[in-house]
Amino acid sequence: MGRSDPKRVAILVHRQVALFELGCATELFCLSRPGMDELYQGEVVSFAPEAPVGVGGVSLQCKQISNLLDYDLLVVPCWSTTSQAKDRYLDSLYGALEGFVAEGRQTLTFCSGSFLPAEVGLLDGKQATTHWRYADVFKQRFSNVEYVGDVLYVWQGVLACSAGSSAAIDLGIEYLRRNHGHQFANSVAKRLVMSPHRQGGQAQFVETPVPKRPDHFSGALDWALANLHKPIMVGDLAEQAHLSRRSFDRKFRQSMGVAPKEWLIQQRLRMAQKALESGKESVDLVAQIAGFESSATLRHHFRKVFGISPGQYQRQFACPERLGVIEEE
Repeated sequence: MGRSDPKRVAILVHRQVALFELGCATELFCLSRPGMDELYQGEVVSFAPEAPVGVGGVSLQCKQISNLLDYDLLVVPCWSTTSQAKDRYLDSLYGALEGFVAEGRQTLTFCSGSFLPAEVGLLDGKQATTHWRYADVFKQRFSNVEYVGDVLYVWQGVLACSAGSSAAIDLGIEYLRRNHGHQFANSVAKRLVMSPHRQGGQAQFVETPVPKRPDHFSGALDWALANLHKPIMVGDLAEQAHLSRRSFDRKFRQSMGVAPKEWLIQQRLRMAQKALESGKESVDLVAQIAGFESSATLRHHFRKVFGISPGQYQRQFACPERLGVIEEE
């Protein structure tokens, strides 16, 4: 079977651009790195005739386009949070975006980028998010959109929105994971020196006070990661951290943004993904490796988080020559 052509990625900017979010997009889809050049070919584009301007007066030279259907993936790093005066370039862009989504092609928005599809009406009746500091403006302007606050990203079919700053990379890594598997996404995250996978439902902003004295909290997390194949109770983690259960629960939520049980499930699912992608183990054995009570428990959590069964995931991402172990589900 021949190798398919790389997906063409349009990174859309307009008259003003946020340089950090633009940098996230180009880092993910334009930077040449092993394995990426064969998958993606990204370029920064604009419908406006003038060069976009960034913070500090930086002007950006980019390709001017009049349609989006030459592209397979659209990334909107940022957008104006105030209503813009209509002109023929905006009208052309709005029509092109409607056509792009109607074709079932994927759009990712970073930070204020979700204001664009919301303006066009593409998020009506759907969930969306943006940076927390734009939340009130977003809700006032787009009452037909179900705004979801305090999350890293929201995925709604072909429209996916992230909060600001590093959450943009989280959404990009999630896109790569969904399309190319956990191992590939981890390799990209590693090159970006990022966490390989933060769940979209994690909080945008988490209070993480600097401890006044050394503690055993991080050691408890390391212990849990080394013992995921064993039964682990939250009380065990508290004991490893030398804290009472109540103090541990409070510190965990402050530091990680999720409950200890939810964090344990996330780590077990991550381990399960890696084992499934090896293609060497059955789903029953993967459940044991990842510390789930049974394969039924693994299937329940896997479907809830990823929307597919472990077997389907393995068929999608494991090496073809190793797929003999997969059981039908």
